[in-house]
Amino acid sequence: MNAAPAPMHAQVPEEVLAICRRLRGKGYEAHLVGGGVRDMLLGRKPADFDVATDARPEEVRELFGATFAIPTGIKHGTVTVLTSSVEHRHVEVTTFRGEGVYLDGRRPSSVTYVKSLRDDLARRDFTMNAVAYDPIDDRLTDLFDGQGDLGRRLIRAVGDPLERFGEDGLRPMRAVRQAAQLGFSIEPATHAAIPRSLEVVRKVSAERIRDELLKLLAAPQPSRGIELMRETGLLGEVIPELLEGVGCTQNRFHKHDVYGHTLAVVDATDGDSIVRLGALLHDVGKPRARQPREGAPGEYSFFKHEYVGRDMADAICRRLKLPNADRDRVVGMVAHHMFFYKPEWTDGAVRRFVRDVGGSGALDALFALRKGDVAGRGFGEDPDREIGELQLRIADVAAEDAALRVTDLKVNGADVMRVLGLAPGREIGQVLERLLERVIDDASLNERERLEALLPQVLADLRAKPS
Repeated sequence: MNAAPAPMHAQVPEEVLAICRRLRGKGYEAHLVGGGVRDMLLGRKPADFDVATDARPEEVRELFGATFAIPTGIKHGTVTVLTSSVEHRHVEVTTFRGEGVYLDGRRPSSVTYVKSLRDDLARRDFTMNAVAYDPIDDRLTDLFDGQGDLGRRLIRAVGDPLERFGEDGLRPMRAVRQAAQLGFSIEPATHAAIPRSLEVVRKVSAERIRDELLKLLAAPQPSRGIELMRETGLLGEVIPELLEGVGCTQNRFHKHDVYGHTLAVVDATDGDSIVRLGALLHDVGKPRARQPREGAPGEYSFFKHEYVGRDMADAICRRLKLPNADRDRVVGMVAHHMFFYKPEWTDGAVRRFVRDVGGSGALDALFALRKGDVAGRGFGEDPDREIGELQLRIADVAAEDAALRVTDLKVNGADVMRVLGLAPGREIGQVLERLLERVIDDASLNERERLEALLPQVLADLRAKPS
C-alpha cells in the first residue's frame, strides 16, 4: 500500500466521503475503485465514484436505509446509494466479490462475496482500473502496477488477458475505446489476445457494442481506436464494410485511400458521436461504386456513391440498434454529403437544399462533415472556400422565415377544398406540394390571398401534367 498524493483526497466530493465514513464507522472497509480513481490519478475530473466494501448488500441497505439504498444490481452485489446533496449523486457500492464461470461472455454464472480487496481487484479488467483508494486513510492499494501503466500510457489486462477477455466479451472494445479516449497504447500481450477473443465478442449485444463505439467516436482522435479495431479484428466484427476501403485508391484529389481518408475525416469532423458516426460512414459506399476514371489511368471515380452509402449506412445503423432519430441523422449526412454549391444558385435552389437536407440541425452536421471531408483529402485546403458563401446564403434565407414544408404554407387542405370545390383525396396533397414549389421559388407568395388566387392555375397545371 502506497501513500497517495495529498491533492487526491481533495478531489473526492464530501457526499462520497460521507458514504465511506459511514461504512468505516460500522467497521467495514470502504475503497474507491475503477474509473474514478484512474481519472484522479490522471488529473482528470471523475465522471462518477464507485465504492468497494466488505459489507454485504443487505448490510449496505440496512446501513443507508431503503429510501437511499436502491438494489440496482443486487444479483452482482451492487447497491446504489443516493446522496441527499444538491447534485443527488448516485454512488454504486459493491461488495468485494469473486465470480464463477462466464457462460455468455458477458456476465458471470455466479457471484461469491470475498473479504479480500486483493481478490476483488484481481477480477477487474485493466491494471489502470484495478487501483483502489481509501479516502479516509488517504491510501492507495495498487497490486498490479496500475500507476506504472498509467505513467507508461499503457492499457494492460489484469493477469492473463485471454482469461479477462474470455470472461467479458465487451472488454476488447473497452480496451480500444479507452486507448482512443486517453491516447494510450495497448500492451502487446493484451493487444495480441483480442484477435483470439473475437468469438466471445460476438456474444455481446449490439447495443453494448454500439455504446462503446459511440464513446470511442467522442474521443479526441477517434482514428486511434478505429485503427486498433482494424488491427485486432474488431472492425471486421462491428463494421466490416469499412474494411472494403483499405487499399481502395482514389484519384488526384485525395492523398489517401478510402479507409485512410475516412480516418482523417472522422478526426477532423467536429460534433457529437452521431455526427462522427456519419463521418465514419460518409464514404462507405465508395468501394462498391468505384469505376476507372476515363482518361486518367490509375484513377477512379465514384459516381453516386452517396446513394450506395446511404443504403449501407442505414443497414449498419439498424445492425447497431441505433435509435431511429440518430439513424436518420447519420443516413441523411451520408446521402447529402456530395453537394456542390455554385454562386449561380437561385434563392429557390438554396431553399430546396435546406429543405432536402432537413433543417438547421442537419445542416450543422452536414457542414461539419464537409469541413472534415475537405481536411481529410490531405492537401491543406480551406473548407470555407467551398461552403462559406453557401452558409451566408442559408443565413439570409433563414432570416426570411420562408416556407420549406407544406405545413409552412398560409393555406391548408381545407382551404384547397373550399376554394376549388374538391372532395378529400390524394389530389389535395398534390396541389399543396405544387403550391409549395412556387413559394420556394418566390417566398413573397406565401400570403393567404395570393395562394388562394393561385390555386385554380396550380390545379390546371397538375391535371395537365400529373405527378
